[in-house]
Amino acid sequence: MPRPARRPSAARAPLPGRRVRGSATGRPIMAALDLLGRRWTLRILWELRAAPLTFRALQAACGGLSPSVLQERLTELAAAGLVAAGTRHDGAGYALTPLAGRLLPTLLALEGWAAEWAAALGRAR
Repeated sequence: MPRPARRPSAARAPLPGRRVRGSATGRPIMAALDLLGRRWTLRILWELRAAPLTFRALQAACGGLSPSVLQERLTELAAAGLVAAGTRHDGAGYALTPLAGRLLPTLLALEGWAAEWAAALGRAR
């Protein structure tokens, strides 16, 4: 008999003050590392950096991301206060919250470092 599909749960989202993967302390940095280290999470935040996107547009921008994983990550990011739903004029779409916007300079710095790293390896694009 097949198992029922696992539903995304905000209760599983890594948040400060909760036990998270790799740490029982609930320290904010450990929760952030768990959340941001989940597959596709950084890519989703990256693709939302410029403007809100619908679910389908976000899925297409991420390329290769299944709808179930996208929904799970969006649920976790919303529970963590980083993504808001229904942000477009038509009530659709997902966007970064102001809190996530404060993470963008770090992601942009990482983009700069990645370019330097690629150049150092002779693989710049």
